[in-house]
Amino acid sequence: MRRPVIAVVGAGTASEAAAEAARRVGSAIAKAGAVLISGGLGGVMEAAAQGAKEAGGVTLGILPGADTWSANPHIDHPIATNMGQARNAVIVQTADAVVSVHGGYGTLSEIALALKAAKPVFCIHPPCEVPGARIVESPEEAVERAVAAARKRMASSRGKGVERDG
Repeated sequence: MRRPVIAVVGAGTASEAAAEAARRVGSAIAKAGAVLISGGLGGVMEAAAQGAKEAGGVTLGILPGADTWSANPHIDHPIATNMGQARNAVIVQTADAVVSVHGGYGTLSEIALALKAAKPVFCIHPPCEVPGARIVESPEEAVERAVAAARKRMASSRGKGVERDG
C-alpha cells in the first residue's frame, strides 16, 4: 500500500522556535510511516526534512529552480521544476494533507491551494486565520491529524475511479 504524503509548508527563513517545530513535524511524519514533501530549500523546509531524516524517513523536495543541487542536504529526492513559486501547486497536488509551520505569502498560497483542492490543512503557527484550515496545538497533533486525514482520503478514493487528489 502506498504511504501517505504529507506536505510541510512554511517560511524559507525560520526562527529557532519555528525550526524546532518543523523538526518535530518532520520526525513525526517519518515515525508515522508517511513521506515528507516540501519546497526543498531552507528554513522550515530544511528543518522538517532534517527531522524526517533523523527519524529514518523519506523526503521529497519540489524545487523552484532548474538545479537539483539547490536542495537542502536532507532531501532524498529533489525535483527541479524551474517554475518558481508555481511549484507550490505541485507540492499541494502531490500531498494527501498539509501541515503549515509559520510562514508568509508563499505559505498562504499553499494553504489556499490545498483548501481549494479539498486537502486537509493543519496549522501550528500563524498565518492560519484561513477558513477551513484547522489550528492545532503541537507538531505531533498536526501530523497525527494529517496522517489520519490522508489515510481516510486515500481509502475513500480507492476503487471509485477518481484521481486521488480530487
